[in-house]
Amino acid sequence: MLQSLYRGLTTVAGPAVRLYLDRRRAAGKEDPARQAERFGMPSHPRPAGPLVWIHAASVGEANSVLVLVGRLLEAAPELSVLMTTGTVTSAELMGRRLPARAIHQYIPVDLPDAVDRFLDHWRPDAVLWTESEIWPNLLAGIRSRAVPAALVNARMSERSFGRWRNAPGLIGGLLSTFQVTLAQTEGDAERLRRLGAAGVASVGNLKFSAEPPPAADGAMEPLRAALDGRLVWLLASSHPGEDEIAAAVHASLAPALPGLLTVIVPRHAHRGEAVAELMRARGLSVLQRTGELLLPRPDHAVYVADTMGELGLFYRAAPVVCMGGSFIPHGGQNPVEPAQLGCAVLYGPHMFNFGEITHKLEAAGGALPVADGDALTRETRRLLTDDRARERIVAGAARVTADNRRIIDRALGALSPVLGAAGIRTAA
Repeated sequence: MLQSLYRGLTTVAGPAVRLYLDRRRAAGKEDPARQAERFGMPSHPRPAGPLVWIHAASVGEANSVLVLVGRLLEAAPELSVLMTTGTVTSAELMGRRLPARAIHQYIPVDLPDAVDRFLDHWRPDAVLWTESEIWPNLLAGIRSRAVPAALVNARMSERSFGRWRNAPGLIGGLLSTFQVTLAQTEGDAERLRRLGAAGVASVGNLKFSAEPPPAADGAMEPLRAALDGRLVWLLASSHPGEDEIAAAVHASLAPALPGLLTVIVPRHAHRGEAVAELMRARGLSVLQRTGELLLPRPDHAVYVADTMGELGLFYRAAPVVCMGGSFIPHGGQNPVEPAQLGCAVLYGPHMFNFGEITHKLEAAGGALPVADGDALTRETRRLLTDDRARERIVAGAARVTADNRRIIDRALGALSPVLGAAGIRTAA
């Protein structure tokens, strides 16, 4: 009944959704050249042969399944992959990182007409849906067409479980779309089973199997030359409220660490100017990288790397990295990527989106939680000046990432019933 009510309401919600997307476009959160995709109108023809549709909500989820995309295409030469995401930043990233035979489209809004246009055009042979994004009309469309489907890298927090258990008929119907459910942890798996998910298994977090973000050809050497032996630390994927912490850390450390460079990569590149203005207001010499890929001079104290897709470059340049989104109640950003690249990783107290990962890293001595800006200042100084302390953290992280690299193999094996039902044969 609730699903029928939802479909009825969304059938008449078209004008309101268009207004909402117009406002998002005005704020730079929608791609005006591709907005038709949001209403199920494709910008590519469907390729011949079998097609697997993989949906990932945003940048982090999309990065985590790139390794899955690659393995599927390697194992099945006749296969094509359709990757959908919902954000401009993830679309830009997929445009650079998707391999041949993989197509990116924006996920359609969850209106019945948009869903039908999308599914009628792409006709996927199998669907792999990542993490926990739930769109009732899209899932209902997959069910009505009897497309084999799996929920991959699934999360179900205690908080979300508490909400969903009050609507068992609704969540049970939505989860019935998936014949296989691959959970990140045993806790996620148990909560999903209790909500009615089928074929539940805990195979681990695919973020451990993802390749680290790349650095563009030719970008590393000029940056290293510009840094020229300076002590460097990085605040990666910062959110509003955290840049101030970075400024305070720099002001505290700079007198004792001559030549210190603080690098800030905002989570959203459009915040670069605001971050730079904040640093100037605190009397710090700042350079924005922006579109010209400017390099810092010795007199720059802060380098705002407000470009898209360059975190891999800065992880390779900074021996000490603090994860953004962790000093505010956002849930943190992915610490696996810098850990894979030999960084000593720190983060604040709000890493609840990566609880399983941080638990493993901390148990191995491979990451360091800090309570606040004062603790971040102390530990950043220690790790920049104590090579052995830094190397111990890097070694602990390397053990964790190496031990978990085969999660992708377990995931592929568990997905064989869904892929096989679609006539897609792969080797795990």
